[in-house]
Amino acid sequence: MTVVHLVVPDTLVDPRRPSGGSVYDRRVADALRAGGWTVHEHAVRGDVGRDSLTEVLAPLVRGSLVVVDGLLTRGAGVAIEAHAGRLHLVVLLHEPVGPDPDERTVLEAAAAVVTTSRWTADRVASSYGLDRRRLHVARPGVDESPAHEGTEAGRHLLCVGVVSPAKGQSRLVEALASLTDLTWDCRVVGSRYVEPSYARATMLHARRVGLGDRLTWTGPLVGDRLDAEYAAADLLVLPSLAETYGMVVTEALAHAVPVVASAVGGVAEALGRTPDGAVPGLLVGTADPAALAQALRRWLTDPGVRTVLRRRARERRTTLSGWDTTAETVAGVLDGIRHHRAVAT
Repeated sequence: MTVVHLVVPDTLVDPRRPSGGSVYDRRVADALRAGGWTVHEHAVRGDVGRDSLTEVLAPLVRGSLVVVDGLLTRGAGVAIEAHAGRLHLVVLLHEPVGPDPDERTVLEAAAAVVTTSRWTADRVASSYGLDRRRLHVARPGVDESPAHEGTEAGRHLLCVGVVSPAKGQSRLVEALASLTDLTWDCRVVGSRYVEPSYARATMLHARRVGLGDRLTWTGPLVGDRLDAEYAAADLLVLPSLAETYGMVVTEALAHAVPVVASAVGGVAEALGRTPDGAVPGLLVGTADPAALAQALRRWLTDPGVRTVLRRRARERRTTLSGWDTTAETVAGVLDGIRHHRAVAT
């Protein structure tokens, strides 16, 4: 029997705070089970430090395979190092924080590190000089979805992500405030509980600059309700200041919805290219809302741009991988560790 222990943040089951990381953990766990693995999940509060992580790791049988979400390893270098000798620990690194001495300790102690993008793997390798044979990339998968044709005017904009400084919704408001001469509406999907002060300030600013009737803040949505948002959207807008991948990008492309996004982190990797090498969206710099506004104005005013980007989004849609591919990569890492363990003993 193939058994793995998956240690995840307790926010995995918090409907108020859905995130790309929690979706990733859930879908990989489900796909591993479908592939014949026995997965034991352990939920740990992400804000209580290394003691709670130790409480989970200490009782596990020597030689157990354990995958730990990287959110829980922050500040827990001592705990990881203490158990790395008797457990086969794999760190699932969604968002590196380094260069950081404690993160270095965690990653050097782990039997393997799984990242969600090549960009993250390259950053970790350059930051800590880790052996690349211990670094593995398991990009997020995506579900097959019906292709959305879009409206002729392309006026329905969608922004998906936790309302927080890193996701840049305030930058989106600044950009949209300069486009009030055009016809558009925008739905902002994401939790306002993670950074409540920022969320309140951003929503208030949107009202002050006259966008109250055009912006709809839906709160967090998942499942069919989130799918419905993608299906009704003409364009995904991702104004993030930091992204290690950008799962919402591939989710939009799965619906054949083009993307305007910040050229940051692993976003270009998620956006990808069509089979003939074209980009299914527009990438802009992160420093100036004017660049975002310019890209949105091009989309809203140029039918030719909309036609080209929609065609490219449909073509890119055919190249996306599912969650079974993600889980196969993770399972391959775990199998490699099991094989190495068997040879060593």
